[in-house]
Amino acid sequence: MTYENEAADWAKIPLLGALEYNVRRQIGFYGETKILRRDEVVFQQGEPSDGGYILLNGQVELVAAERSIPPKMISPPALLGEMALLTQTIRPTTAIARAPSAVLKIPRELFQRMLKENPRSARQVRTLVEARLTEFSQRMQAASADNFIDAPSVD
Repeated sequence: MTYENEAADWAKIPLLGALEYNVRRQIGFYGETKILRRDEVVFQQGEPSDGGYILLNGQVELVAAERSIPPKMISPPALLGEMALLTQTIRPTTAIARAPSAVLKIPRELFQRMLKENPRSARQVRTLVEARLTEFSQRMQAASADNFIDAPSVD
């Protein structure tokens, strides 16, 4: 199955939007479409990641084992397991289809091959990731500064 029209919609997803249209189209061509029944698990928290999933239709809920983290309902267009496209990770949540749904599985090897074969897209992804890391670092520094308590000085 090809995803000519959907490839344009996937540009709304930041990481995929960093890719050129032809790269998104190739991902649609080479990815694996999976049809999910209601309550079917896409991936399980704690398992090693092997890639990401584009939610094509339906709804998926992300659930963490830790009860203090509220579940999150995801609707298309969405990318599940974004970090798994870039590096080996452990799944931080369980993804469960809450309605009949379809996903396009993108193996990490496919995504990385697309970046290797398309340097412009690779540069754009790198720029996006760098900006996110910079923003994260700034937020961490601000949080650290907000929690900093001056010790009394000793004279």
